[in-house]
Amino acid sequence: MLVPDPKVVRKLLTRYASLRIAQAEREREATARELEDVSYTLCVMMGTTDIHDAVGRADALLAEAGRTPATTDADGENGLRLAV
Repeated sequence: MLVPDPKVVRKLLTRYASLRIAQAEREREATARELEDVSYTLCVMMGTTDIHDAVGRADALLAEAGRTPATTDADGENGLRLAV
């Protein structure tokens, strides 16, 4: 199973929350469309059809990602390679 990048998930959750707040403050058609798009994307990334399930799974993914210690090589590198 593919696991979404936590950075992308965090960004989507932040956008989702911002749009929900904006829509609650003042309903706009453009905001509603963008909220629907972000909700759909979040559901697809998290493998659900319900936004509440998607948010729960995204929260769990981010919590797990926060607990995973970074690996460090002997030279002090974190295992990432530079693309050249």
